[in-house]
Amino acid sequence: MSTSAVEPGTRLAERFRLEDRVSESDGATLWKAIDEILARPVAVHTFSPDFPRVHEVVTAARAASRLTDPRLTQVFDAAEEEKAAYVVSEWVTGESLTDLLASGPLEPERAAGLVAEAAEALAHAHEAQLYHLCLRPSHLVWTTGNTVKVLGVAVDAALSGLTTDQPALDDAEGLGRLLYAGLTGHWPGDEEEGGLPAAPMTDGHFCTPRQVTAGVPSYLDTVTVRACLPEARKGQGALASPSQVAEALADVARPMPIPISYPSTPAVASASQTEGLDIAHRQQLTIPPLPPTPRPPRNGGGSTLNRVLMTLVVLLVIAAVGVGAWTIGRSLGSPTTPEAKGGTPSSSTSASAETQVVKPKKAQGFDPLGDKDEKSDMAGLAIDGKPSTLWKTEGYTSADLGNLKEGVGLLLDMGKSMQISDVVATLSDASGATVELKVGDSPELGSLKTVATEKNAAGKTTLTPDQPATGQYVLIWFTRVPADAGNFHGTIYEVVVHSPGSA
Repeated sequence: MSTSAVEPGTRLAERFRLEDRVSESDGATLWKAIDEILARPVAVHTFSPDFPRVHEVVTAARAASRLTDPRLTQVFDAAEEEKAAYVVSEWVTGESLTDLLASGPLEPERAAGLVAEAAEALAHAHEAQLYHLCLRPSHLVWTTGNTVKVLGVAVDAALSGLTTDQPALDDAEGLGRLLYAGLTGHWPGDEEEGGLPAAPMTDGHFCTPRQVTAGVPSYLDTVTVRACLPEARKGQGALASPSQVAEALADVARPMPIPISYPSTPAVASASQTEGLDIAHRQQLTIPPLPPTPRPPRNGGGSTLNRVLMTLVVLLVIAAVGVGAWTIGRSLGSPTTPEAKGGTPSSSTSASAETQVVKPKKAQGFDPLGDKDEKSDMAGLAIDGKPSTLWKTEGYTSADLGNLKEGVGLLLDMGKSMQISDVVATLSDASGATVELKVGDSPELGSLKTVATEKNAAGKTTLTPDQPATGQYVLIWFTRVPADAGNFHGTIYEVVVHSPGSA
């Protein structure tokens, strides 16, 4: 199938319907498409008959599909056939580093946190002998789900025909350039990149970040120099791999979820060579100022009224003291008076005092009414204790899960049967989710009993059973999911399970 024959509406593999042509370069065309089986947007690359590196791109895509780090965009399918060759990957929505730098340099800690996440992700790719080789600001994305994504691992290099004898060093230098850009708003290269101006130079060498932007911490300046500015190292060792960059940035604070609502319709689309990227404009909420507190009238007429009020207050205080003393005296003189309801604390007080956090043994995406799995490779991120990581459902075309199924969720295996006091789930800040808490001793949907329901849930949501609930399996079950930049997802950043003890 030639590029000229590929038009909007074309279906590949009888499931991927091409919708919008995003970009085209040297015989490779990037499309935004719809996976009609899973009802989600995907990025699809097609190739003209004379594109010379189809085999290399498809091979790289198939290798990249085995990567499991959620910070690397996922490849879903790749085919090299006589009539059609294509690569299908995750459609990412969010803001690239280029977009984030549109109004100037980032806060140093935020820039470092973004690059630290990217370095860890690339270190995992290098363990599988897969490399990027062409890192640019457009490849580093802060998603609408408040996570980092690195676009184009392995595939973009194949598209461009890039090879190297030192892939670890090249990717370390690429990470250093991203950090330089985040700290300064400039690109340390021979020419402008993605609208960023070239970094200033002195004596024929790029200035260090601290020479360009005031307030850059010295340790971040040092990391950048060691990664990508060899002329300024002055005897300091080079950071020669993504894992070394990740280790140098291991102590920086990671970017946290931003409590901002996103519009349901994405704005202009942008992308790397291989993955789609929607840019969603964030809406700032403005809190109106409180009205001024009215002042009392300042005239002599209020003084008499004030004296009368003061006298009444004094009399009421004296009466209250007298009644209190009489009540205490009666209590001391009546030892047979029972304490509150049998002298035991209330059940709620006792429960709260004995409740403890129990960490699940395992988490998995739960889709018994669909393809049986819902991004289980990311499920552990909802119980890792890190609020910056997350699990989310597949994308759906409507709040009712595209009318494809009645629900989907995250299933926790507690390791043994126990009583569940409550479950605290941190959801996305977008309202509109309907969440049920189901508990049981079998990981089958029919065996799990609904014990709590929360409608229009958002943010930190506590699901408390109406009656005592006991079981080994805890299911957070979405029956409706909120809008997420033109799509609909259920999102869980973190889950905390409380139990009064084992059943």
